[in-house]
Parts: sequence; structure tokens; C-alpha cells
Amino acid sequence: MSVDLSVNIGGGLTLANPFIAASGCFGYGVEYAGVVDLGALGAVAVKGLFLDEREGHPPERIVETPSGMLNAIGLQGIGVRRFVAEKLPRLRECGAVVIVNICGSSIEEYAEVARILDGAEGVAAIELNISCPNIEKGGMMFGSSLRGTHDVVAAVRRVTRLPLIPKLTPNVTDVASFAVAARDAGADAVSLVNTFLAMAIDVETRRPRLSNVVGGLSGPAIRPIAVRMVHECRQAVSLPLIGMGGIMNAEDALEFIIAGATAVQVGTANFVDPFIWKKLLAGLTGYLRRHGLAGLTDVIGSLELPARNAPCA
Repeated sequence: MSVDLSVNIGGGLTLANPFIAASGCFGYGVEYAGVVDLGALGAVAVKGLFLDEREGHPPERIVETPSGMLNAIGLQGIGVRRFVAEKLPRLRECGAVVIVNICGSSIEEYAEVARILDGAEGVAAIELNISCPNIEKGGMMFGSSLRGTHDVVAAVRRVTRLPLIPKLTPNVTDVASFAVAARDAGADAVSLVNTFLAMAIDVETRRPRLSNVVGGLSGPAIRPIAVRMVHECRQAVSLPLIGMGGIMNAEDALEFIIAGATAVQVGTANFVDPFIWKKLLAGLTGYLRRHGLAGLTDVIGSLELPARNAPCA
């Protein structure tokens, strides 16, 4: 029995399957080209790009935690112009569907990075990083404010025709309201969630384990919270949702999809098993066949909620 894994993630962009390599956990994609068929992935969301090169934070920048990982890389990167000149041609050669994660310290910087990418051959979509928890300027400065979210999405929308996917922060009280703000500003989809603000302490030295003191928590520890947030956003907007947070196997991915995600990003698992992609595809295909389903669209948002008790008379 053949099954259809293709999904439409907004803005006219259809992926062959729902599995996207998450930004920040897969380099610029080309680093994995020797071990992963990039063309077989749904898409590759590349490492976040500012207008210019960026050093990031000094070591220590990564700490393992129970069922997760804490990072404060600080969005180190080569800048958008070097990416277009050096990395994008190689990604095209590999047949990758490229989603470019963009960053900025100001609305103007976000817009300029997007403008440069709008004319670059081989860019399929822009993921707008307004949710990084471990940089001083940009990131959550915009993503934790409804007005900031709306304004930066609207500014980027004005300069690009590419599908636009704001990446939302979980470090807010009501994430669904931010999905609404992004939709109203012209987003084609939203991705969620970015990492949770967290910290770890070395009890012997009584010092933070990260040079930045705080960083972003990812991995299986955050998955149940991320699934809940996808479910909440599904109730608030009809935009395609791209869910992420601790996906380690096909069952984890299906939790997000059943909750309402059209596609999923896989991040921390790449550090554990770089060959996870074939296993994810096999697991998802097996699930659809086992349940007699023709395609993934039959599963998206199919969560069956328990009946609520009738109110007291």
C-alpha cells in the first residue's frame, strides 16, 4: 500500500514529507551531505543568519541535562551574504529544499536579510527567528511582545514573496496569541517551539555551567510542553504549524502531527543519531499503512478530545 507523505506548509510550498532538519542543530546542511541524503528530507532549516558574521558566545556553550541539552551558542554564523555565496550553491546541488532561518538586532536588519534572500536562487522559505533566548538584542526582544511580533513579521512580509514562517518562543504565557499576531501580520505558517530559557549550575564551583549563565533547553524534556503549545495554536489559527521539541522517533513526531502540526522539525536528535531520518520516514509510513490511511493529511489535527461533562443545572 502506497502512502502520501507530502504536506503543504503555506505560501504554496509543498514538501515531499513532513521532516525538516531544525535550525541550529544541522549546521548549514552541507556538513551532513556525506551521511544524509539532503534531497530526501522534507526540508533543511539552516543555521540562523544575521546580516554580518557573528562570533557567538565563548565556551562553555553546551551542557547536557537530564533528557535534554542546554545551549547558549549565541547564534554564531557566517552572515547572509557568505551563506548565499558559499553554502546555498552546494545545497542546490544536493537537491535540498532550503528554509533559511534569519535573525536581526533590529527590524531593519531582519528586513534587509530577507530582502537579500528574496532574490537568491534556491531559497524555498524564510523562518523568522524571533525567539532565541540567549542573545541580548533581537530574538525574544521581538518574540515576547505581541506588537514586536506583528511589526517584525509585517516588515519582512513587505520585502519578500517567499513563504514566511515566524518561529515562536515558548517563553510567554499565551503562545496562541503570538500565532494570531503572526498571522495578522502576514505569516504563511508558524514554527514552534524554540528552546525554553533555562540554566545549570556547577555545585562544586558554584558557578553557571554556561558562559552566558542562561541558555535554551531542548530535547525530550520539553516535548510534552511543546505538544501542548501546538495544540493551543491549532485552536487559535488555521495556518500550517511546524512543531518541534524533543522528537526522537516517529511516534514523537506523530504526537505533534495529531495535535495539529502539518510538519515537524528534528533538532537535538541529530547529535544522538545522525541517521535518524530513514527511521523516521519508515516509522511514519508504517503507521499510515497499519491504520489503513492513504496520506498524512488524514492524521494532521486528528486529535480526539474526551467529551466534557455537562454543566451543573
